[in-house]
Amino acid sequence: MDILERAVEFENRKFSFKTTSDRILAAREAKEIILGVNEIYKQKKDTKLMDLMKRLTVIKQKIEKRLKGRPLTAA
Repeated sequence: MDILERAVEFENRKFSFKTTSDRILAAREAKEIILGVNEIYKQKKDTKLMDLMKRLTVIKQKIEKRLKGRPLTAA
């Protein structure tokens, strides 16, 4: 159950990214963890695992939104 421990640790981690590469690494780690939890979910069909994946996905989306930045407005 190493992946579940990583998932909980990732979820509780403080996110203060200093560089873009930190954000990229965090987004990739989130994706890797979500896919690992999904493999376990396919076997067990536990709703708690689905809830964990949803929470991690929200964190991942926030990181990716920050990576894309604000859109430029035509003035």
